[in-house]
Amino acid sequence: MKPLDGLLIVDFSQFLSGPSASLRMADMGARVIKIERSEGGDLCRRLYVSNLEIDGDSTLFHTINRNKESFAADLRNQEDWAAVRQLVERADVVIQNFRPGVIERLGFDYDSVVQYNPRVVYGEVTGYGKTGPWRDKPGQDLLAQSLSGLPWLNGNADQPPVPFGLAIADMFAGAHLVQGLLACLVRRGICGKGGRVEVSLLESVLDFQFEVLTTHLCDGGHLPQRSAVNNAHAYLGAPYGIYQTHDGFMALAMGPVIPLAGLLDCPALLGYGDSKTQFVKRDEIKRILVDHLRTRTTAQWLSILEPADIWCSDVFTWKKLLEHEAFLSLDFIQEISRGEGVNLRTTRCPIRIDGEVYKSATGAPRLGQHNAQVLAELQGRQASEVKP
Repeated sequence: MKPLDGLLIVDFSQFLSGPSASLRMADMGARVIKIERSEGGDLCRRLYVSNLEIDGDSTLFHTINRNKESFAADLRNQEDWAAVRQLVERADVVIQNFRPGVIERLGFDYDSVVQYNPRVVYGEVTGYGKTGPWRDKPGQDLLAQSLSGLPWLNGNADQPPVPFGLAIADMFAGAHLVQGLLACLVRRGICGKGGRVEVSLLESVLDFQFEVLTTHLCDGGHLPQRSAVNNAHAYLGAPYGIYQTHDGFMALAMGPVIPLAGLLDCPALLGYGDSKTQFVKRDEIKRILVDHLRTRTTAQWLSILEPADIWCSDVFTWKKLLEHEAFLSLDFIQEISRGEGVNLRTTRCPIRIDGEVYKSATGAPRLGQHNAQVLAELQGRQASEVKP
């Protein structure tokens, strides 16, 4: 039995943040019924990465919506609306990520749902919260990153602000939503009370920066100072960064510089011993390392530094990682299928519970694939309720 077996989630959300939350709960056993528009469905079906699609849908849709069911509905149609209403009445969890005001017009906002499903755990994702001047701005990942200040931590000092190459605002908002939903489910199990969970892309990406933002707040409001050489963290001194070697790249994390001078046979590093100097003169130190580390291969440097307990590593490509024994030991790839030869390889749930790795071969649904099944269940439930 998986931890969330028996739970029903009705998921109105689309794109990435909300669906990533329901995906994780599906991985742990919940039944997720995805409510999609009859015409076109979730817009994420057409959000292509490098124009790659499989069986008519984007790879992102396949990966973020695996192990779910699709119920296609026109919520302006009374019959469709009534069917979705019945699903929501039965739901343990409802998730939506519409812009403020949209779900209210549809009649499935928290205040409406809790009237007929008082034990519901209701999750909402917005871009910037439901109040304030940004409430109606598009809740899109790059925009949220940009407004949060995060891009000023990436790249070198002479570069413009650099965003993350992943939709991290969406991903963290989805993770925070799961945390809140599970907390409310625990409370409901204890005292019977459901709850309303609200997260936003902006708040999630701000929380992601909690350490450096706290430093800014406690340091007289000084802005982060990116290193001009191999920047990897605006608030850490040398040698922190990624360096080119004779045949590749090597990462060096935090640590004292003086031991490196001897281990690397680099006397130019002597004199940069204390931690304050390692920050104030980090670009000088890094320039020395940039020139010196190119003289040997990554494997040669690692063979010297790793036995001395210096924090360092190779910098892998995905190809090299996927072939490595350490990765293979994780058993992290699974194959999912829609049937009829539509298969693809993707990642599995990253959480182990009681030592068990959670995988499911069930691929993302086609639009409306489960309408007949869900409607039959609703009709069966209605019939059982009217029996004397």
